[in-house]
Amino acid sequence: MKKGIHPEYNDVVFWDTSCDFKFLTRSTLTSGEKTTWTDGKEYPLIKVEVSSASHPFFTGKKMFLDTAGRVEKFQKKYQKKS
Repeated sequence: MKKGIHPEYNDVVFWDTSCDFKFLTRSTLTSGEKTTWTDGKEYPLIKVEVSSASHPFFTGKKMFLDTAGRVEKFQKKYQKKS
């Protein structure tokens, strides 16, 4: 591998905000936010809306998440004009 061209690969905590599930893994992502993990060390915190703990494919449950108002945007854009 060439030196100096690859991003840093560090431990990071991902937090699924929809179901309050956190997991520690390694990633090239970084964040200004920090959190303390169960081992007492501080790690960067990355917030995500969907993970394996909340995604319907992995949980087997149907769940409707409309965090950005996508349905309302679509209806407003394509509504019939009278």
